[in-house]
Amino acid sequence: MNRQVFCLVTLAILLASLPVVQSRKILVFSVDGSHWVNMNILVEALHAKGHNITVMRMTNSWYIKEFSPHYTSITLKSAGGFDEDFFSVFAPKLLGILREGSIWAHLKVKIEMWQSFSGMVEVENKMIVNMFEDHQLMQSLKDAKYDMILTDPSMVAGVLLGHYLKLPIVYNARWTVYSEAHFAIAPSPLSYVPVPLLELSDRMSFLERVRNFVLYIIPEIQAAIMNSPSYDALSERFIGPGKSDLSLIQEADLWLHRTDFVFEYPRPTMPNIVYIGGFQCKPSKLLPQDLENFVQSSGDHGVIVMSLGTLIGQLPKDVAEAIAEAFAELPQKIIWRYKGKRPSALGNNTLVVDWMPQNDLLGHPKTRAFVAHGGTNGVQEAIYHGVPIIGFGLIFDQRDNLEKMQVKGAAKNVDFATMDKESFLKTVKEVLDDPSYRENMQRLSRLHKDVPVKPLDNAIFWIEFVMRHKGAAHLRTESYKMPWYSYHSVDVILVLISAVSLIILTIYAVIRYFCCKICMRKTKNKLR
Repeated sequence: MNRQVFCLVTLAILLASLPVVQSRKILVFSVDGSHWVNMNILVEALHAKGHNITVMRMTNSWYIKEFSPHYTSITLKSAGGFDEDFFSVFAPKLLGILREGSIWAHLKVKIEMWQSFSGMVEVENKMIVNMFEDHQLMQSLKDAKYDMILTDPSMVAGVLLGHYLKLPIVYNARWTVYSEAHFAIAPSPLSYVPVPLLELSDRMSFLERVRNFVLYIIPEIQAAIMNSPSYDALSERFIGPGKSDLSLIQEADLWLHRTDFVFEYPRPTMPNIVYIGGFQCKPSKLLPQDLENFVQSSGDHGVIVMSLGTLIGQLPKDVAEAIAEAFAELPQKIIWRYKGKRPSALGNNTLVVDWMPQNDLLGHPKTRAFVAHGGTNGVQEAIYHGVPIIGFGLIFDQRDNLEKMQVKGAAKNVDFATMDKESFLKTVKEVLDDPSYRENMQRLSRLHKDVPVKPLDNAIFWIEFVMRHKGAAHLRTESYKMPWYSYHSVDVILVLISAVSLIILTIYAVIRYFCCKICMRKTKNKLR
């Protein structure tokens, strides 16, 4: 009997010592495409911790599946504008313009991207109106009593929904609907913080600082004129009078930022920004046997991995042929993820696949280099595994990401507009033959991994922190409520200048008055 009592007491003590995990209800509103690839990692990790996840998706969702063992989905009755059909038309058109290589072509790229973005905003706005006017849906979301919303500020729909439901808001972010996420809430001195997409470093010359300043102002004016009015109208209509979309974005409790300062340039930050760069990275697993056999057949030369991400399925024919010809002259084996027409110049050393286990290939000891488009996920995986990059930046932030890696000596970038077989082959050989590229990337890898808490664990801790405390207002600055002239102390400076000017004018007037008095006395004395 005593033995049984002892066992029961021991079991009770062990159970009491286990951490108590309270299951909570989380609403997720994600951007589709590669953004969902990131968000889904958080969803799976939160589900593994015992939380109940509900994911909002559109009728034309591309990556976000209706059924999953990790979440329950709610499908809206509208399209979202960010889907496979859009990019299947947009991406090839943009690549064709880029290939022209002229100044006019670069201007056309900017115009095309802005027009496409404006079209996506219009579709999103219609989706937002339909969502909020679905009173049955809104009531069901209220009745569900979620503990928080996890969303992506690259679209404003999730932000508005979080405020409408009065939930704590956590972002999985690198971009907002306007710009890079830091620029929404953190001080960003343009003297050493480069504006995104300009491919500048934090060591700018005078002319580069002029360019940085001008090209910060122009998009701000464009956004204020073309996008903010429609977003602000939605904010006032569904959240309340006097609400702007930017202030609602800035009011989030926590920003999980998908980068870190191994990748980014040092810059000011804020207490409610948590850096989770590389949270999607993990140790490599064994390759499928057929792929492993191909990799092992490379001998001491090793393999080169090439992938252009989720958005670029194929390249212009002349570019694909030039790449294939260059690869055919290398002693390395090549694994190329490509969905376009098979190039005629492919060599026997090149394996073309529709899909590849990219993380596992980058972590393979025989991988020598990564030919990459420069998406954040791929760059972070290359850093994690210490593989140097041949940069092939095409659209959005890709060229800017690759420029950061080139400045750090871990990548060499290709000019897509002028690229031919010879220039591409020369770049690849330089990265393969110069050991500094691999050494620099491996140094970045060591820095990235030398942290007290893994990025994914850190992200989950802070999400649960926000739910436990029903927000994180103590970490959030109130500066977003200030008008711009107060934020930059323009009113204080004007008052001080006015006060100093008044004092100077008063002193001047007094001195002038006494000088005039003295002069008048002398004049009177002479007349006498």
